[in-house]
Amino acid sequence: MPVASPWWTPDVHADRRGFLLGRNRIQAALRGFLADRDFIEVDTATLQVSPGNEAHLHAFATEAIHHDGSRTPLYLHTSPEFACKKLLSAGETRIACFAHVYRNRERGPLHHPEFTMLEWYRAGEPYEALMRDATELLALAAETVGSKHLSFKGRQADPFVEPHRLSVAEAFQRFAGIDLLASIGADGATDRGHLAASLKVAGLRVADDDIWADLFSRVIVEKIEPNLGIGRVTILDEYPVAEAALARPTPHDPRVAERFELYACGVELANAFGELTDAAEQRRRFTMEMAEKQRVYGETYPLDEDFLAALAIMPQASGIALGFDRLVMLATGAPRIEQVIWAPVPDMAGEVS
Repeated sequence: MPVASPWWTPDVHADRRGFLLGRNRIQAALRGFLADRDFIEVDTATLQVSPGNEAHLHAFATEAIHHDGSRTPLYLHTSPEFACKKLLSAGETRIACFAHVYRNRERGPLHHPEFTMLEWYRAGEPYEALMRDATELLALAAETVGSKHLSFKGRQADPFVEPHRLSVAEAFQRFAGIDLLASIGADGATDRGHLAASLKVAGLRVADDDIWADLFSRVIVEKIEPNLGIGRVTILDEYPVAEAALARPTPHDPRVAERFELYACGVELANAFGELTDAAEQRRRFTMEMAEKQRVYGETYPLDEDFLAALAIMPQASGIALGFDRLVMLATGAPRIEQVIWAPVPDMAGEVS
């Protein structure tokens, strides 16, 4: 098998350079868009006492060494979310952040261990406002580089038409024939047996050690995601509360949360919340997530006590995280995420695949 040349060789760089210049133009356009809407761009620290507390997010760990030789564990953040919410607690009302973030155990055409996240927050505004923001940003990205469509692996989505919005429950019914809400109690508790039986009827694999969240994810990945954002952008809305650890329940149904994800060409581009501001409930959810992480991976991350303290005084707000590199990929037609990152992290062989 031929060995790929490193990204820094002139011929490889020449092939990538058009995508990279497109990245710069898109980033400048998005910054202008946010500034025009009175968002203040903030810069958050990469090192944190907790990288985040979702069971299936994996961090890079390090430590601070003090003058007396003692050591304190630190982590590269998986998102600037905790820091941004502290700034909301401090009194900021509209903030945006282009942050380098780090996730371990992730590498592939759409995943890179270090990537750029664009997050923005609106205090005192509903999360539907973020749907409008994100829709306009996708169109702006395509327009900036002269693209009529977002594209990936032969699939296209028109970012200039109104997105298709559907709930997760509607998607389960439409694409898998599963009544998702029948497996969720009025208090948000999940029924693993009911969902497992539904998956078997739908022809999906069910393992003895699968928990409800595993079954939910299998339907999303195998039946739903490939159908999202085809032809036009999709807003997948109202995730079960059990799958929205940092979002508040919807006013009309306590089983589902104010969480949506944005899809184009079958690719997840953004994840948004009507933010949970109940510190006690947030602690309970984080504790459950870390128990699941311990069960599956044999490790946990500490809770950020400062974050939980700040959450107690944080105003009602909505926030969204957008994978900036993925957006650049789809706007420019790049086939892999390394094509739109100026200096990618080498793989195990020291090459870009």
